[in-house]
Amino acid sequence: MKPQNSVIDYIAQTLRENWDREALTDFKGQSLQYRAVARKIAKLHIAFEAGGIQKGDRIAFVGRNSAQWSVALLATLTYGAVAVPILHDFTPDTIHHLINHSGARLAFMDGTAEENTDPEAMKGLEGIVQISDYSLVMSRNEKLTYAREHLNELFGKKYPERFTPTDVKFDPIAPDTVMLINYTSGSTGFSKGVMLTEHALWSNLQFCWDGLSFLEPGDDMICMLPLAHMFGLMVEMLHPLVKGCHVNFLTRTPSPKIIMAAYAEVRPKLIVAVPLIIDKIIRTRVFPMLDKPLMKVLTHVPFVDKKLFARIRERIIETFGGNVIELIIGGAALNKDVEDFLIKIGFPFTVGYGMTECGPLISYCQWDSQKKGSCGRIVDRMEARIDSDDPANVPGLLWVRGDNVMKGYYKNPEATDAVMKDGWMNTGDICTMDSENYLFIRGRDKNMILGPSGQNIYPEEIEQRLNNLPYVAESIVIDAGEGKLEALIHPDLDTAEKQGMTDAQIEQQMKDNIKQLNTELPAYSKIQGMRIFQDEFEKTPKRSIKRYLYMK
Repeated sequence: MKPQNSVIDYIAQTLRENWDREALTDFKGQSLQYRAVARKIAKLHIAFEAGGIQKGDRIAFVGRNSAQWSVALLATLTYGAVAVPILHDFTPDTIHHLINHSGARLAFMDGTAEENTDPEAMKGLEGIVQISDYSLVMSRNEKLTYAREHLNELFGKKYPERFTPTDVKFDPIAPDTVMLINYTSGSTGFSKGVMLTEHALWSNLQFCWDGLSFLEPGDDMICMLPLAHMFGLMVEMLHPLVKGCHVNFLTRTPSPKIIMAAYAEVRPKLIVAVPLIIDKIIRTRVFPMLDKPLMKVLTHVPFVDKKLFARIRERIIETFGGNVIELIIGGAALNKDVEDFLIKIGFPFTVGYGMTECGPLISYCQWDSQKKGSCGRIVDRMEARIDSDDPANVPGLLWVRGDNVMKGYYKNPEATDAVMKDGWMNTGDICTMDSENYLFIRGRDKNMILGPSGQNIYPEEIEQRLNNLPYVAESIVIDAGEGKLEALIHPDLDTAEKQGMTDAQIEQQMKDNIKQLNTELPAYSKIQGMRIFQDEFEKTPKRSIKRYLYMK
């Protein structure tokens, strides 16, 4: 297969050239070959056209990852309508608002979303399609109802002979045309709809085509990040699909047990994950083994330690299925202890960085050229600058511009103007960038705490240190008022209980951790209060802590 100049051309090429290969599979469920994907896309195009859906109309998607979800999205993109993916675990009120705000005429929903939403709260919606079988469960459009009831007949009239690869033809789409509106999971108020053009999506896709060249037609891939997030949609689904790969969807909540079973069966070359999953696997499966007295001795014996770490590396690669060439981590910083360990054993991991507004790629580099603590270099067709007199040493706001950057926020020029200036976009992230253009994320601008004498305090940096201390699972550092910082801590209760620790001992350990941490911090950023949380902190679908819920 050859590089193409548009998203549409990439999709058409892979459908035609991988006709008899497996394309999309629900893990332990339905499987579709590329020929079946092409046929379903053709049928949906007929339904759209006969139902009066126009190019540029918005079509929403609310549901868990699945093969049918992906087919419907591909059909929307190749038809020329605008796809509006919405996270399935948004509240019904939020889903109602986003569908109304986007002006969607049609919505594909899975059973849960369809049951929990109210059509009367979405007056502009002309139809709801059940994702599992594309049945029309609600219609306010007679033409749409007729088209769905007579779809096989209409398909037979359009393609009286066999449907073949030569029938896969899509109308071109201008590069500046908005193809997708992705609503960010904003921390306050309603989310903003990021408008991504054909060219922005193509630029992301092209970078994956060039930069992840080890994937080949027929290779298996696991998609477990939400398809309503650009990271999952672009890197885990669309990119491997246009390369002729076989994408396997984890249709249930991806617990470590389910993920491990999927890795063992699918044996992927490329794994894309959020740090929390990798952290949990290493902390629960590897670190306890290394803490045994004999292992502690062996890891410090020359020559023996190298053989031991090589064996551990092999074991971890087997844990991920045995074929992994690269593991890409994104969405948040990796725990320092875990990162140090993976570097020590030479595990093929890298940390990337992006955001919805860039569809999503901003920086990445292959694992064997990665620098510790960085998230790679700025990707092709993008450039970056940092608002700092000394960008390598003094953190500043990161601005980016280039082909990946959004067209703006849908129906929200004020929000667009707030982040865009002379073609540059304010990412809201505080970063440094070294002389070799490696990017290091220091924190979010909106999370920055102003110290008692005007110092800039980045809570993420403190949290990373705290999370490396004994029995800390996760933490949040907040401004407690009057110039004081407070640490909210969720302990690693499973490990503590296995060690026979009481609640009092756990609390004392956390106090000792704070005492140790404060010896490493400047006076203005020392922790002066602590609260212990028995439950995990609430998180977004990409497993970032919903920090705003815990602010005073």
